[in-house]
Amino acid sequence: MPQPFNIMIVGQAGRLQYEALVFVASLRAHAPGFAGRMIVAEPQPGPLWQDDPRMTPDITAALVEMGAEVIPFTAHHFGQSYPHGNKIEGLQTLPADEAFVFFDSDTLITGDISMVPFDFTRPAASMNRTGTWPVEDLYWPGYTAIWKSLYDKFGLDFASSLDLSQPDEFWERYLYFNAGWFYGADPAAFGQRFTDYAVAIRDAPPPELVIQPLDPWLDQVALPLVIHALGGGRPDAALAGLDGDLTCHYRLLPLLYARGSDAQIAALEQVCAPNKIKKHLRQHVPFKRMVYQGQGQKVRALFDRANLPRHERAIRNQIRAAGYWMR
Repeated sequence: MPQPFNIMIVGQAGRLQYEALVFVASLRAHAPGFAGRMIVAEPQPGPLWQDDPRMTPDITAALVEMGAEVIPFTAHHFGQSYPHGNKIEGLQTLPADEAFVFFDSDTLITGDISMVPFDFTRPAASMNRTGTWPVEDLYWPGYTAIWKSLYDKFGLDFASSLDLSQPDEFWERYLYFNAGWFYGADPAAFGQRFTDYAVAIRDAPPPELVIQPLDPWLDQVALPLVIHALGGGRPDAALAGLDGDLTCHYRLLPLLYARGSDAQIAALEQVCAPNKIKKHLRQHVPFKRMVYQGQGQKVRALFDRANLPRHERAIRNQIRAAGYWMR
């Protein structure tokens, strides 16, 4: 029997609060056997936020009604300057020493994730990524020099992180994840190390990173180091359902309608249909237009899922040209 675990997502004012509502609704619909705590980490007002980042009371109440726990946390390092940092600092809302899985809020649960055989002693993260960082440049020192400088900075063994089946200086040789989901045995230890590494990279990057952008990639730069330091690595085949039949990290609704499977679209529209959900989601223009007014199906008709453009930019441009792009 798979080990029980808690789930954390981030919920805050704006788009994320509506995505959080859909996440929890899809969890309850498609993983009714999930018995762990469903925690929505909510950043609180403070000096690192320009505006109040809290969700509206009606969304909070709807989340609680579905069995989620909305737990506040204070940003000490990131906040407005780097909202992706919420997934790092928000780990403090989870109970220490209890296995956890973090998901980005823009994720749809489409199957029973409570049955996934996670090995929490060996943390891992999503491999649904492309070679977005480091960024190749005329004067850059190369993949090996950049990644090795980071491992050296934190006293980690670089060589054991490499996928030697991939050629030298090819991005997939190096440990790199999408931070859309990750898991571990102890969120306190994971979160502390994630915070320490991310702050250190931001404030004192190695010289090899001098021309490298860290916004918005900082979480994905630090995450492999954290996972490697805690004895983890690339996920094994047992986790193939994540970013597969069990979860869909859609990121933006037009992209989901453009390239999602029929089953994923059906799952989305099913969980958005009840009036108790619809009355909230209709307040957010992308959900209102894409899901309830049928523009998502019009986006869908623009593309052949069996022959999608190779690059996401081309998909975005085609949606934008048709007048349906929104976020």
